[in-house]
Amino acid sequence: MSEPLQPRPNTRTPLIRRVGIYAAVLFAGFLLGCIPMWLKARECSSSLAMAEHHLALIHMQSLLASAAIDARRGDYEPARQAASQFFTSLRAEVDKGNTSNLTQAQRDAVQPLFIPRDEIVTLLARSDPAAADRLSELFVSYRKSVNN
Repeated sequence: MSEPLQPRPNTRTPLIRRVGIYAAVLFAGFLLGCIPMWLKARECSSSLAMAEHHLALIHMQSLLASAAIDARRGDYEPARQAASQFFTSLRAEVDKGNTSNLTQAQRDAVQPLFIPRDEIVTLLARSDPAAADRLSELFVSYRKSVNN
């Protein structure tokens, strides 16, 4: 008649388990591969932040140097514009507070640089040659304040 039915071995469970193990090993390998990339990205991000920090300070310095050179050459309008941009950038940087590219000591050191602002801009607007000397002195003071 009929033979007693024997339960078939369940071959599907070992296959699912094997696929699950392979997937877990593949995922772990993926994570291990991401760690060096994450460390490198973190290092590059830090390096980029430092470069942007220095770039902002150098940009302000170049604006002031440009103003001094233009005033020396007798190009007073470009010198006035560069000086105004310098003072605006410096004020914005100081007003940022702790998120500024300037340290607290640097922010304190550049505060006196704002005193001759109106006088220098007025001298440049009047095309007064004395503005070149004032800008040169201001440049030296800025450089000492920021580079210390």
